[in-house]
Parts: sequence; C-alpha cells; structure tokens
Amino acid sequence: MGLDDRKLAVLRAIVEDYVATQEPVGSKALVERHQLGVSPATVRNDMAVLEEEGYIRQPHTSAGRVPTDRGYRLFVDRLSRVKPLSPAERRAIERFLVGAVDLDDVVHRTVRLLAQLTRQVAVVQYPSLARSKVRHLELVPISTTRLMVVMIADTGRVEQRLVELPRPIPADEVIDLRRLVNEKLVGTRLSEAPPLVQALVDESSPQLRPAMATISSVLLETLVERHEERIALAGTANLTRGGLLDFQGSLRPILEALEEEVVLLKLIGEAEPSTTRVLIGDENEIDNLRAASVVSTGYGPGSTIVGGLGVLGPTRMDYPGTIATVRAVARYVGELLAQN
Repeated sequence: MGLDDRKLAVLRAIVEDYVATQEPVGSKALVERHQLGVSPATVRNDMAVLEEEGYIRQPHTSAGRVPTDRGYRLFVDRLSRVKPLSPAERRAIERFLVGAVDLDDVVHRTVRLLAQLTRQVAVVQYPSLARSKVRHLELVPISTTRLMVVMIADTGRVEQRLVELPRPIPADEVIDLRRLVNEKLVGTRLSEAPPLVQALVDESSPQLRPAMATISSVLLETLVERHEERIALAGTANLTRGGLLDFQGSLRPILEALEEEVVLLKLIGEAEPSTTRVLIGDENEIDNLRAASVVSTGYGPGSTIVGGLGVLGPTRMDYPGTIATVRAVARYVGELLAQN
C-alpha cells in the first residue's frame, strides 16, 4: 500500500528524532516535538502501518521505534530536503581548501575537512591517472645515460620515473626528445595515450630512435598501463560516537573493510558526474558494510570527473546535511583543480 502524506510526515519525524537522539522514538515524543496535528492514538496507528510495511521496527520491548534501511531509503528518496550550507560553512570550506600548496595537500585537507564537517569516516580518492590528461612531460638529465621522466597531469598529479638509456646522449638530443614527446602527448587523456606513445618511436629519427624506444617503454609500463589508485582516509574514530544500535554492536567488520583499499575504491571510485550516490545498509555489496551507509560523489575540474570522495557512517545518519556537505566539498575541490 502507498503511504499518505501524514504517514510520510510521521516517518520523517521518527528518522529526524532517532538521528538526533540515538534513542528509539515513541508516539508521545513525536506528538510533543512535532506539529503533526493529530492525536497520539492516530500517530500510534500510523506507526503500526509503517512497521507493517517495513519502514520502522521495534528494537526491543520498549514502545519506541527506529527506522529500518527501507525507511531511511524512503526518507532519502522522498522526504529529505538537502540542507543548504550556511554562508559561514561555505566560507570555512573555501578558507580551509584555498590554502593548499599541492595536490597531496588538497587531498589531505579535503579528507580532514569532510570528516570534521560530517563527523563520519571520510574517504577521498586521489585524481585517477586513467582519467587525467597530460599537461607536460619533462626529461631531466641525471647523467649522459640516465634521464628522469616527469609527467605532470592536468589535475596537478606528478609522476616520475628513472630511465636508463642504451647509449650516452648529448643535451641537444634531450631537448629534441622532450619536444617530440610533448608535441605528441600534451592534452591527451592517459587512457588514450598508448597508441600515441608507440607511434613516437616510428616517427623519431634513426639517431633518436633507441632512446625514444626506451622512454616510450617506461611511459607505457609505468604511466599508462599500471594505474596506481591511491586513497586518503580520515575520521575513523568517529565510528565510536554512536549508540548501541549502530553497526549492530560490532565495529570490527567495518574496520576490516576500511583497511582494504580496493573496497574503498569500489565505494567511492565509481561516481558519475553531478550525481550523489547514497548506499544504505544492505544496499552495500560488501558484506562487512551492510550495517553502514555511504554517501559519495565524483569531483574534478569542470564537467570532468577525476576521482571520488565521500563519507561512511551508521545508517543513523543526518542524510540531508551529509549530502549537502559532500556535494559542496566536491564542488570546491573541482574548482581548485580547474584553477591549478
């Protein structure tokens, strides 16, 4: 059966009270705290219907009820209004992020800020090389037979590798090699670079070809084919703030999941442009996280998504506030990368 507006209002009140108090919510408290415009008996009837439909449950023999995963999902989909951030909150985010000096600093500031603002566990994926474009390639002579290849991506990510050359080469040949690789690769997405890297060898002069073959091999092996995705994590201690009903009494499965980088990447690394993904309880594919909720989104310069960020916490979460914060922080990080 569908729920009418009054029952939806009762569900909203139960979710908001339980999130705020960590205590099961009874009909008397709902009538006292919320302008529902009906008697406690009517609220009790509505709660009975909500329980029958699987939106709330009775955790023990007290009269109070708590939302189920299904109740939270309905709250997020139909009832929650995303709380706009206050001007002070927006200024705080901007001030905190604007002082960053490099990409590492941006990521670490972002993950700490998310954990502080939401009081949850925050996860930020470093900009993915696979989704990045080449801004510049530098060849730095270390000796006559050794070069440092430095690749700077459009996100500010920097990768460097040592190259052992097959023969000593003079400085003017290093300049020619640098020009050729930049003409070929600057502005190219790394996921689309392999055929261009391979073509560099064929298009080089016979004199430069042995050195270019070595450089191309290093570029293909280390910068294009092996994408090392990195994750930053903060706020794990926030998991201990909850009540007895959070995480069904045990934090261990959650903590074990948070130690697996591949799990964290799966949680936040599949974000779509301009969408916020909310996974509640059993909606998580990872068994150890079925007592948790995850709010995540993608970030990047302009409309390009280069990574994901989000927070993880109990299903008893302030969804409207958390969604607004995750979106706002992602937007500010994207703007920072666009200015980079």
